[in-house]
Amino acid sequence: MRRILQALKEVRTLQLEKRGAAPERIVQVAEMYNHLNGMLNGFTDTDPNNPIEEVMTTADFQYALIEWVQRLMVPGYEAKVFDFTGLVRPDTLPNFLPVTRYQRRSGLDDLEYVGEKGTARIGSVDDATKRQYKVYKWEKVFDFSMEALVNDDMGYFTDTARDMGRAARRTLEKYVSRFYTNATTIARLVGLGALYSTTGRLTSARVSEARMAFNQRLDARGEPITASLVYIVHHSGLVDTVNQILNSELVPELATNGINVVRRSFTPIEDPYIPGTAPNLPWYAFADYRRENLIPFVLARRQGVPAPIIMRKRSDIESVASILGAGSDVAPVWGDFATNNIQIKVYDEWGTYIDRTEGNLFDFRAAYYSSGTAA
Repeated sequence: MRRILQALKEVRTLQLEKRGAAPERIVQVAEMYNHLNGMLNGFTDTDPNNPIEEVMTTADFQYALIEWVQRLMVPGYEAKVFDFTGLVRPDTLPNFLPVTRYQRRSGLDDLEYVGEKGTARIGSVDDATKRQYKVYKWEKVFDFSMEALVNDDMGYFTDTARDMGRAARRTLEKYVSRFYTNATTIARLVGLGALYSTTGRLTSARVSEARMAFNQRLDARGEPITASLVYIVHHSGLVDTVNQILNSELVPELATNGINVVRRSFTPIEDPYIPGTAPNLPWYAFADYRRENLIPFVLARRQGVPAPIIMRKRSDIESVASILGAGSDVAPVWGDFATNNIQIKVYDEWGTYIDRTEGNLFDFRAAYYSSGTAA
C-alpha cells in the first residue's frame, strides 16, 4: 500500500507541474500524501517516533484498488487530444427523457413612420426554432485477474487505469468530431451555398473568404447579424499550414508583398479524427457560442454525471467455515466464483441534437465547411 501512495503522489506532482501550479501547492499536496501514508503505517502527527507497522486489512485493499484506479483515471481523462471546448455549448438534463430548447433566430420588425394622428400598426414576432435532444448511456467493462492484484503488479495497474480514462475521453472526442464530419451536416452546409462552404484547400486567402462569409450572415428575416470566425478546426495533416498562416506577416502563398490580413485572427483546433487523404484535407470554421450566442453544437449530460464513473462488480463468492457453519461473503479481491476476475465498469452519459436534415448543427449560421480539394 505504501508503494501505491508513493506512486499516487508522484502522479499528482507531475500533473500539477505540467499545469504550472505554484510550488507551495505542490509541496502542500506532497505533505497530504505523506500524512495519509503515515496514518496507514500507524504514525500520527503527535507521535512521530512510532515504529513502522503494516495496519492494512483485507477491507483496506478493496478501497485502495478503487482509489488507485479512480485517481489514475482522472489525469487520463484530462489528457486531451482534441480540445472541443469552444465548439459545443454544455447543457445539463434532469433525466433520460428528451428536452426541448427554443432558439430565437430573428429580431423584431423595423419601426414605421406614422403621420399626424396616425395609428401604429401591430408588429410581428417569428416563432423560435425548436430543438430537442437527450442523453444516452456509454459504458465498457474491464476485468482484472486476482493474480495481478495479489502480486501487486504496479505497471499493470498504471497502464490499464490510464487506458481506461483515455478510452472514455477518446470516445467522447470521436463523438463530438462526428457532429460536423457526418454526411448530413456537411450536406446542409454545402446546400446553403458559398457563404457556408467551399471546396478549396486551406490558405490565408480562403480563411479570409470564410471570415467575410461569417460577416455576411443574416437572421431568419434577412437582417444582418454579428457573426465571427473564431476557430479553424483542421485535419492533423494541416498543422504546419495553419502555423504558417498564423505566423507569416506576408501572404505565405504569394511571392508578392501582400499583407497577411488573417495573421493571428483565429484559434486553430487540431481534430485527429477528421477523415481525409492528402493533399485533399478538409477543414472547418466555427463561431464561439460564448461570444455572439451562435451555437454550433450542443453536448448534453445528465445532472450528477459530469464525468466518467468507475463501478466494481461485487464478488459472488461465499466462504463456508464448515458443513454446518453459516457462510459469509469474501473480500472483493477474490472476484467472481468462476474465474476469480474482478470486473470494473467505466460508465458515462452524454447526447446531442440529431436531425435528419440539419445533422447535428444546432445553428448552421455558426459553421463553415471546406472539403479541402483543389479549386
